[in-house]
Amino acid sequence: MTGRSAVTVRVPAKVNVQLAVGGARADGFHDLANVFLAVGLYDEVTAAPAESLRVTAAGPDVDRIPLDRTNLAARAAELLAARYGLAPDVHLHIAKDIPVAGGMAGGSADAAGALVACDALWGTGASRDELLAICAELGSDVPFSLVGGVALGRGRGELLTPLEVGGTFHWVFAVADGGLSTPAVYREFDRLNEGVSVPEPVASGALVEALAAGDAVALAGAVSNDLQAAAVSLRPSLVDTLEAGGGAGALAALVSGSGPTTAFLAKDADAAAGVAAALMASGTCRVARVAAGPVPGATVV
Repeated sequence: MTGRSAVTVRVPAKVNVQLAVGGARADGFHDLANVFLAVGLYDEVTAAPAESLRVTAAGPDVDRIPLDRTNLAARAAELLAARYGLAPDVHLHIAKDIPVAGGMAGGSADAAGALVACDALWGTGASRDELLAICAELGSDVPFSLVGGVALGRGRGELLTPLEVGGTFHWVFAVADGGLSTPAVYREFDRLNEGVSVPEPVASGALVEALAAGDAVALAGAVSNDLQAAAVSLRPSLVDTLEAGGGAGALAALVSGSGPTTAFLAKDADAAAGVAAALMASGTCRVARVAAGPVPGATVV
């Protein structure tokens, strides 16, 4: 133990500016070309000494997250402790601000935050590669939550290659009522593509160039999400939200990850504020949040 009374880690949400999905693999996962961009909506995970592993949470919709050992943050603490022969005696408090079950990797963010917080609290001194290996064991999106910035995820999303980015991109996120199960969305993707030859997923060259140039207009022309049709099939009301944001002047509108949060790329901060106001006035979403990115991954504060 380091003797620290508590460690707090801030960890961002993500948007998938490209989510190319291959056919189902033998293990049930899908190969991906998944371009992540971290945005400035954050959860904070605080780790403090305790007599046993305990998870608490505060913030919007926390009644919809587990507070037992099935929480990814708790699993992160257990995996790190087991690797170093420690008892996972820690109180993890999650201050939620990332939408729950919204396709923005909130649970993955909490896992990465807990991993970094426990590493600092316990003084385990784990290397970045060790932490990334634990992240990959926890879930496909967890490694990116640790790293942040912009990166291409291959495999099932856990094999990361950082990408160049030449500027800041402004986003609006429209949060829907309720969530969508990521496994259910992938099952619907498989159903919709039954009998179809699904191509191998590859990163878009135009998208990579737009990111490097910091060109929002070019990026808008290149964003894509192969899970969008499946998410809309399960939640048809998302069409109204996408149309409302597009009609309000967003450069691009797409479902964020597996949804049901929808993401809108705006020209600049003022344009983003206008899109958010229009979305709220449209009545097609519960709340609209403005955020910019890229931002760093899990960071001790």
